[in-house]
Amino acid sequence: MKSSLDLALIGNSSFAALVDRSARIVWGCMPRFDSDPVFCSLLGNSDGAPPHGFWDVELEGLVASEQRYLPNTAVLVTQLRDGAGNAVEVVDFAPRFRHYGRMYRPIQLVRQIRPLSGTPRIRVRLRPAQDYGATQPTTTRGSNHLRFVMPDLTLRLTTDAPISYVSDEVPFVLETPLSFILGPDESLTQSVAGIAREFLENTENYWRDWVRGLSIPFEWQEAVIRAAITLKLSAYEETGAIIAAVTTSIPEAAGTERNWDYRFCWLRDSYYVVQALNWLGATRTMESYLFYITNLVAGWDGGDLQPVFGIAQEARLDERTVEHLPGYRGMGPVRVGNHAYTQIQNDGYGSVILATTQAFFDQRIAHPGTDSLFERLERIGERGVALWDQPDAGLWELRNSKAVHTYSSVLCWAGCDRLARIARHLGKVDRARHWAAQAERIREGIIAQAWNEELGSFTQSFGGSDPDASLLLLPSLGFISAEDPRFVGTLAFVEKELRRGNHLFRYAKDEFGVPDNSFNICTFWYIDALAQVGRSEEARALFEEMLMCRNAAGLLSEDLDPETKELWGNFPQTYSMVGLINSAMRLSRSWEDAF
Repeated sequence: MKSSLDLALIGNSSFAALVDRSARIVWGCMPRFDSDPVFCSLLGNSDGAPPHGFWDVELEGLVASEQRYLPNTAVLVTQLRDGAGNAVEVVDFAPRFRHYGRMYRPIQLVRQIRPLSGTPRIRVRLRPAQDYGATQPTTTRGSNHLRFVMPDLTLRLTTDAPISYVSDEVPFVLETPLSFILGPDESLTQSVAGIAREFLENTENYWRDWVRGLSIPFEWQEAVIRAAITLKLSAYEETGAIIAAVTTSIPEAAGTERNWDYRFCWLRDSYYVVQALNWLGATRTMESYLFYITNLVAGWDGGDLQPVFGIAQEARLDERTVEHLPGYRGMGPVRVGNHAYTQIQNDGYGSVILATTQAFFDQRIAHPGTDSLFERLERIGERGVALWDQPDAGLWELRNSKAVHTYSSVLCWAGCDRLARIARHLGKVDRARHWAAQAERIREGIIAQAWNEELGSFTQSFGGSDPDASLLLLPSLGFISAEDPRFVGTLAFVEKELRRGNHLFRYAKDEFGVPDNSFNICTFWYIDALAQVGRSEEARALFEEMLMCRNAAGLLSEDLDPETKELWGNFPQTYSMVGLINSAMRLSRSWEDAF
């Protein structure tokens, strides 16, 4: 079966899994986002070994399937039909609801299967994997359960289906609804069907209540709600971290080795994620994420601030390749860990300050910014002052080349600018004056060295001539107004060099050559820039087209083939969903204007 990113996401902010259109779970790491995948068939299997790393419900004679989320929830419903009129429905979710005054979010998958019409004949195949698909766990059997024993995890499947049929993968006629609960190795205290029903009802109610509390635009509500739920599912609630994507090693384009492990938390994303959560009014998730960021600030030793951390603040993310998984459609290597943690990326100093600024000005936050936090941020700001004109790997993590990247320098400026604002807010007049002066000095230096008079544009690096999509963020960051002729010229240069059809590339080339696919967040940046310069109708048209590029579940990956519209890159990409939210909020008509 050819792998595809036409997948739906389920989870509960402890772990997540991906389900394909035929109700096969093809990816899922337990007990954390960055754990060894129990389900890994998305990235293939060892040559000659029995296929494993999936959980499917196979309907004999399958000819059609339909998939949808229950409205305003993370509960997935898949309907399977054969050629004789027989049909089944599969409901998939991870429990999440308030229980005894706390959030109940176990490492647990619930599947309910029920006949819809006729006498459907199905086969249930549960084949977990371990050690990134190298082997299968030891299986033991009880009267109504199966246990899968792995070195660091033991899972128990409890079901009211005939356990022999599940264990031996025997096809059978589905006459009555069946329930399956895969989770910790614990006995259930009630019937499996009763628990599944109760958990489903409670989980539905949780998500609908959560969505009811969101601030959403008048237009494109369904898209924004799905993006918001996806962002929530990408949050590791235990620490507040938000991962870049659920997967590893999905290539950015066919045949490229641009395929990294994205199951970690990048500082570069922090400001834009906080911005989206603030737009949505998702205060608790935003506050938890800020708590994660401020903990990183508290633990910073004053040296180079690494650009990416693990979901529990792990600093070492050593990268290795997995030989026994061939990769997405055989396009390896499959990578675990990310060597980018060792890179010098000077935009991180400003990113942390920009994100944390919210804590000083938002009265909804239970633990607002303090003098102590400000002093820690000042230390980070001073580091940005020292490095604003020094070469780095840049926002796009170029692995084999360095330059003084304009975006990194602008983020160092932005950090100083926000520190001045925070200082004024705290009544620290002298510090406000200090940081404002630093910001102005850096700004003048950037304009002098990143502006290319011949091109009439800012460029990717100091003294350079290459375009970069990140330059479209200059107005949003407050560095220059959208009406400034220098930004209008930059926009014209970027769209001339990087636009392909209605989509935008990150840059013209890197050490791997010329990119093959557009980068979805950059297209949203382009849409925002068009709106800021008054080209609103064009921006709206491009936004509508981006909505059409989402998969059937309403999700986006990192990259997109501008010709075929096929999704590529790690999935679902938090950055892409954040871009969708921010663009929708910017472009939507108001409720008042709509009537």
